[in-house]
Amino acid sequence: MIPLTWLYVPGDRPATVARALTCGADVVIVDLEDAVAPDRKEYARAATADLLAAPQPVPVHVRVNALGGPLAAADLRALAGLPGVSGLRLPKVTAPRQLVRIAEHTAPAEGGAPALYALLESALAIERAHAIATAHPALRGIALGEADLRADLGMRGDAGLDWPRSRVVVAARAAGLPPPAQSVHPDIRDLDGLAASCAHGRALGFLGRAALHPRQLPVIERAYLPTRQELEHAEAVVKAAAREAGAQALEDGTFVDAAVVAAAQRILALGNRR
Repeated sequence: MIPLTWLYVPGDRPATVARALTCGADVVIVDLEDAVAPDRKEYARAATADLLAAPQPVPVHVRVNALGGPLAAADLRALAGLPGVSGLRLPKVTAPRQLVRIAEHTAPAEGGAPALYALLESALAIERAHAIATAHPALRGIALGEADLRADLGMRGDAGLDWPRSRVVVAARAAGLPPPAQSVHPDIRDLDGLAASCAHGRALGFLGRAALHPRQLPVIERAYLPTRQELEHAEAVVKAAAREAGAQALEDGTFVDAAVVAAAQRILALGNRR
């Protein structure tokens, strides 16, 4: 299934994590970093490791503490290889060598490294986006950490983020990775603003979005699923391509070539994801 919703849950609240596993998110992200107070970090790690010692009903990723800090190494040792961990999200990545080192150190002797996801949260990370995206085969995706990036760049609004956002989308696709998911919309009550922001993110090439509350999930899913009109048009494109090879025009004037057919196939796959 193509994931569209990624729900963050604080790692020091295991009961909340357990509820999140059944709330409809495509991926649950247990957060050991920003959502956990310093004096709760060790408890959060232990509680998360205990919960994820068994397989879970949906994919679960864990965002470990900031790379280079005193806690990340302990997080990785405790969590890598657990049956319930589908991926490790690595905050504040700034260099490819960080991913190589983590992939090598977390790989069990009998198999490969766990799936890694890099969060780019600084100007330096954005400048190195493609190098990071191609650092190691264990890397399965990259994404922005927009709150930290805003602080690093001294931005107050969203307008200046469009270039870093596009940079990350292009870097991911150039590296053969899936389109990134959007960063979180911080106001969990502003569902209209969330929908508008998702529409803008979709136009930039993002696919899906991280969420902070279950009420945001249906808004994100609606924004990123193709509309009926999009599905009908995609079906017409694919059928036309099956009837006749080479470039052609549909009755509505749409020009159809290989790139248009590939885009239509992606739309149909997304529409049939469940």
